[in-house]
Amino acid sequence: MAFELPKQFEDRMREILGDGFAAFRDSYEKERNQGLRLNLLKTDPETWEKQNPFHLRPVPWVSEGTAKGFYYGSEDRPGLHPYHAAGVYYMQEPSAMLPAELIGADEAGKNGEWVLDLCAAPGGKTTQTASGMQGGGLLIANEIDPARSRILSQNVERMGIRNCIVTNSDPDGLVGPLSGKMDRILVDAPCSGEGMFRKEDAALAMWSEDNVAMCAERQEHILEAAYEMLAPGGRIVYSTCTFAPAEDELQVERFLEKHPDMHAVSPDQEVNGVSAGIRELVKTHAEEIGKTFRIWPHISDGEGHYAAVLRSDAPKLTGSAKTAAKKTKGAFRSPDYRKIYLDAAAEIFREPEKWCDESRLIQQGECLWLLPTDRASMPLLSGIRVLRQGILLGTFARDRFEPDHSLAMALHPDEVRLCRSYAADSEEIRGFLHGEPIREERSGEKGWTLITVDGYSLGWAKLGGGTLKNHYPKGLRTKY
Repeated sequence: MAFELPKQFEDRMREILGDGFAAFRDSYEKERNQGLRLNLLKTDPETWEKQNPFHLRPVPWVSEGTAKGFYYGSEDRPGLHPYHAAGVYYMQEPSAMLPAELIGADEAGKNGEWVLDLCAAPGGKTTQTASGMQGGGLLIANEIDPARSRILSQNVERMGIRNCIVTNSDPDGLVGPLSGKMDRILVDAPCSGEGMFRKEDAALAMWSEDNVAMCAERQEHILEAAYEMLAPGGRIVYSTCTFAPAEDELQVERFLEKHPDMHAVSPDQEVNGVSAGIRELVKTHAEEIGKTFRIWPHISDGEGHYAAVLRSDAPKLTGSAKTAAKKTKGAFRSPDYRKIYLDAAAEIFREPEKWCDESRLIQQGECLWLLPTDRASMPLLSGIRVLRQGILLGTFARDRFEPDHSLAMALHPDEVRLCRSYAADSEEIRGFLHGEPIREERSGEKGWTLITVDGYSLGWAKLGGGTLKNHYPKGLRTKY
């Protein structure tokens, strides 16, 4: 049976595409593309090429920059592989990989910049940005919906991101504390989802021209909030997964009309496999609209997507503090907690001093966090719900310290004193992901042990008496 599309939508697309409409309409009868993107915080292309268990081919718009994206075959099941649990890759629709590729994450990381993903859940663009930043700078990932913000936080944890703060706020709530402070802002705006009709039944069921208009109004408001938070000389990457001009070219045109200090520009790197924004749709800024991007399903192997790089003309500020002067308390609630952690760190880490910088440690209740930067330099987010602020190192339980799963996912094998690595197809890994202990020959070693799959961190076990007692979180246990 032919794929049914709303008549109003078809009429509009026929008017926009002209002779190209027939090919566009035929694309709905084809299978959608599926993709995954490597997490370069955990692996590299050369290592992956030797380990890759799937049938992959590169996604052109993320094959040359700081991300490495691939289409995978219909016979592959990457979500059921232990590498997925280890955060080696993120499963992501290929066209959705474009916006974060345009943010310039590698440069931001090298320069120590502040980057904001304003509408971040479930985390694909956040984790892609973090992969490019390589631990440099500060990444703030925000989501307005509480349930989706928790999913975002879980994905940040799985990918082992160390320099990320996850917040749960509406955009207006962030404007006060972050006004004029963010060097780069990604606005993957909530939209009518026309580009996802082939992928998501809900997008098709909810579609109407009234919804398009409502989304365009909301996007305009979010863009205004982003503009208020942008530092002089910074950039905003605006994107949607829709074809509607009101949410795409016309939205950018309205923004540029309101803000003469902003311009749509070409990205720093070449972008392959995409089409240009449609100049004929706008009355002003046609040349700049031609520098924006569209992904069409009948031209490229992806769903529908639009993206624009918007840059401030103002000169960048140099040497200015982004946070207000503030006094900071000590890292620990008492000397007893300090001693417990320092003793535990000496047993867990090869170089414990790297994990004991008290300017970056903060105890909240029984939880101990390692912040992305020192406490005095952290953004002032009072009144904002913060779900994650760097790495949750662990919790204090009476007279001991228990390392958290978040810490395990952020570690590399050479950073810990005790580590055990097993092959992806081993019984040990299968049992560990089920929550079972691992038996090994008795040795004199004991203590917290990082379990890895082919060298990728997977979780904690506690070694003693020839048994690795499983500490993989119950909520994550599954069958592979």
